[in-house]
Amino acid sequence: MAKKIELEIESLGTYSQNKPVSVEKNKKESHDDYEQRTWMYRMHWDDDDRVFIPPMAFKNCISEAAKYLSIKTSGKATFTKHFKAGVLIVDPSVLKNPQKEQPILKDSVRGDRVFVPSNGIAGGGSRVWKTFPCIDAWKTSLTVLILDDIITESVFLEHINQAGHLIGVGRFRPINNGYYGRFKVNNHSWYDSLTAS
Repeated sequence: MAKKIELEIESLGTYSQNKPVSVEKNKKESHDDYEQRTWMYRMHWDDDDRVFIPPMAFKNCISEAAKYLSIKTSGKATFTKHFKAGVLIVDPSVLKNPQKEQPILKDSVRGDRVFVPSNGIAGGGSRVWKTFPCIDAWKTSLTVLILDDIITESVFLEHINQAGHLIGVGRFRPINNGYYGRFKVNNHSWYDSLTAS
């Protein structure tokens, strides 16, 4: 039977986004002018200007944690495939200010200007200045659907906790040799059916 878990998550440090920018460059516009005009579009926000973490960011984070931990279910089999196919996240996670409990709006987010490879690949030859949206402190709610019965409450919590410390979400996260996007689980509620609340 499908289950669900609702979690309250809080940051352990800065979170940065790197959504592809699709804004066209103006004629004769310099790289720096283009960056200054468009860096905010690397961020995800909804119709109310609230910044959010896309569902697939957390889904991939948890799946990567399962692969990284490779905890065995029986014999040589691990939980990896069960988390990849049996965990579903469909709703975006709107970010809130941990102190004020108010949504973080796009216009309040600061830009972090860094010197990065022009092709986006680590170790790339040429480098350029780019600006990325950064949020230093945040919290959010996350609802996860558990479709595979082999994933119990304790198993899921072990994976999500390690995901927050070792994998992270967003740009420059630990699994990519960075330190942004780390988080912790403050509390959770486990339901044995999707309709329970």
